Amino acid sequence: MFTTVLMIEKPLVPTDVELVTSLHGEDPVSFFVLMQPRGEQDRLLRALDDVALGELEAAVHEADVPEGDDALPPARLGLEHSLKSLRDAGAEAVGRIVDKHPLDTLAKMVEEVGADEVIVLTAPHLVEEFFHRDWASRARHKVGVPVLKLFAHAD
Repeated sequence: MFTTVLMIEKPLVPTDVELVTSLHGEDPVSFFVLMQPRGEQDRLLRALDDVALGELEAAVHEADVPEGDDALPPARLGLEHSLKSLRDAGAEAVGRIVDKHPLDTLAKMVEEVGADEVIVLTAPHLVEEFFHRDWASRARHKVGVPVLKLFAHAD
């Protein structure tokens, strides 16, 4: 059985569930999901990404989305939805909300569960990716197992 730590920022959609559950063919997979709530410090970077991707409407409404402590209830719901979706697809899945130190939490989780790999499933973050400051790039230096970066699908 493959043990995968899956880092996400938003609830999984069916296409994402199919993607991550089919990566190892017929081999069973156990997922430990870490849901990162939206942080207030990321607002400018998200707006820049929206503009770079031509999503001007999203950039304008960036301040309308809950952040910080207000983002915890939607993150909990998103995590529960994602876990249920993975279980419905036949995978084992447990998870938790990430605290203020996502990479430390990730490294600890990888060690705790003896993970074979990490999958970072995220929206494109062009600015962070350009400077190699995105989760996947930073995780590769911290976790000691292969890190796969995949782009999440839209709702």
